[in-house]
Amino acid sequence: MSSWLMKSEPSAYSWETLVKEGRTEWNGVRNYLANNNMKAMKISDKAFFYHSNEGLAVVGLMKIIELWHPDPSDEKGKFGMVTVAPLKPMKKPVALAAIKAEPALAEMVLLRQGRLSVSPVTTDEWQKIMEMGGF
Repeated sequence: MSSWLMKSEPSAYSWETLVKEGRTEWNGVRNYLANNNMKAMKISDKAFFYHSNEGLAVVGLMKIIELWHPDPSDEKGKFGMVTVAPLKPMKKPVALAAIKAEPALAEMVLLRQGRLSVSPVTTDEWQKIMEMGGF
């Protein structure tokens, strides 16, 4: 099983909205690497929900419940989406500043390719963020 980090601006789509709706299609991704990351996802993979631009923190855990499929909002048909469902909120949100300050996370894709909206997370990174988030 792989782990991921998926970003959304809370004003566009928040953790609270995902919890209320119970599931969502992670659409609107228009970066080839992020799209390829979603293509690599498997059912039951887990992902961190990261509030970007406003909040700058890992705020929740979600799982992949439907594999990559075409995004109907992409008129050229090159990009797709996956469907996710919430698992649980972080006991304590993990701020970007804390992630940057943690030496064990120095190589995290979030820090090396900060604009990438969907990125892989290694097992060690996952465990460290879970620990930082109170689990």
